[in-house]
Amino acid sequence: MGSLGWKEATVKVFENAGEPLHYTEIAEAIAEQQLRNEFGATPASSVNAAISMSLQNDGDSSPFVRVSRGFYSLRETQSPAEAVGAQPERTRSADETGLINAFGMFWSRDKVLWATKPRLLGKQQSGSTPVDFSGQRGVYLLYDGRDVVYVGRTTDQPLGVRLNQHIGDRLNGRWDRFSWFGVCRVGDDGALSTQAAETYSLESLIVTMEDMLIEGLEPPQNRKRGDDFRAVEFLQVEDPEIQKSQILQLMEELKTKL
Repeated sequence: MGSLGWKEATVKVFENAGEPLHYTEIAEAIAEQQLRNEFGATPASSVNAAISMSLQNDGDSSPFVRVSRGFYSLRETQSPAEAVGAQPERTRSADETGLINAFGMFWSRDKVLWATKPRLLGKQQSGSTPVDFSGQRGVYLLYDGRDVVYVGRTTDQPLGVRLNQHIGDRLNGRWDRFSWFGVCRVGDDGALSTQAAETYSLESLIVTMEDMLIEGLEPPQNRKRGDDFRAVEFLQVEDPEIQKSQILQLMEELKTKL
């Protein structure tokens, strides 16, 4: 069962679900149902691309139908009135994600091995390839518990460098978590794109700023996340070198006691 292509696996998920799903939900279901062995770094984007390609190339013969932004279903289960047409969504386009293409929320400082070039590892979902976001550009927030204590940006220096600087400056003992919002896109191979950003409308810029504030600050009177926030969240992965370092330290301690 784990050898299905993205298109075939998506059809299988819909057959089991029996209802429209967002492409990120489809990617997670493919992993949970073990329909594929390989996921790459961006399984959600791969699902979206497979559906979009089918809609574009197969037209009315495509097994899929788009029911709303990011949500799809099997054509045979949807009435013509429920579908919004076969117009595919461009994978990870400016219209889809806005200015922000990836983000991470409340990552732990302790899960990063702080060195000259620290790695900020995250993955899109279970089974996907971890991505190093140390080269990401955008904005970040530092937290003491749940309280924001600092807001910074990464332009001439990437995210990993900027965060590492806060290990040795006046903020060192004042933060234990961080969130980040990045403009660099993630390829299926896990590499961050360094291409120049597209041109965005004023409305897109304003919506993105509102969305980031809602996500990062979680104001109690905002009942939901940003209305137009569609960037993909990446979950933090602890740097495997931390565990190795702890084991070596433990061995050294045991040696001194023998």
